[in-house]
Amino acid sequence: MGRNLQNGERLRPVDLARGHGLSTQAVRNYEEAGILPAAGRTPHGYRTYTSLHAGALRAFLALVPGHGHRTATSIMRAVNEGAAEEAFRLIDESHAQLLDDRQTLQAVESALGDLEPGARSEPAAASAPGGTFIGPLADRLGIRPATLRKWERAGLVRPHRDPLTGYRVYDEADVRDVRLAHQLRRGGYLLEQIAPLIAQVRAAGGLEPLEAALRDWHGRLSARGRAMLTGAAELEAYLRARG
Repeated sequence: MGRNLQNGERLRPVDLARGHGLSTQAVRNYEEAGILPAAGRTPHGYRTYTSLHAGALRAFLALVPGHGHRTATSIMRAVNEGAAEEAFRLIDESHAQLLDDRQTLQAVESALGDLEPGARSEPAAASAPGGTFIGPLADRLGIRPATLRKWERAGLVRPHRDPLTGYRVYDEADVRDVRLAHQLRRGGYLLEQIAPLIAQVRAAGGLEPLEAALRDWHGRLSARGRAMLTGAAELEAYLRARG
């Protein structure tokens, strides 16, 4: 590797920084973090870089959008330390996470599809003015009342209390949240994974406004997948340059 580092044009820190829209301090920080190979030094102690360093920097900056700063740093550090298998493992983990995110999105869309007005087949079964009590709602879904109370403690459902009896009363929005939670639980998702999704439905004001959020979610996943491809191409080029 030492031979490669000495080949090609010598670059000053400012040359490397300007070529990528960075500050010279950022370049030095990347070197200290192991993202770049160690710089050469002039007789007066000034850093000098080569085209190999430029390739490392391109690879890192291309990896960040798809893998995140921390993982991209770990990938480059592993490569520069000669631990390519560790770098490949980290890349595999990112791809697995992306696949998991896609599957979560599919589960959410499937659950929301089941909640469309035309898909509702159960009777209304309202057992209280403006809503339903915990027992009838649990019966409709084939679950235990204790499960609904557990979901309430986890923040998935927020029923109000009947002022006369003190019983829980689930209004239309509560029933929607319960049914969405039920669909996702059947899909194997944990309560801590479901809670932020329920919160997003509430923040959107229902299912229809959530469609824009789902389209945005699709777009972000696609952009992330494409960024991973770009990062892989630059990393492969850097690996070839290292020999």
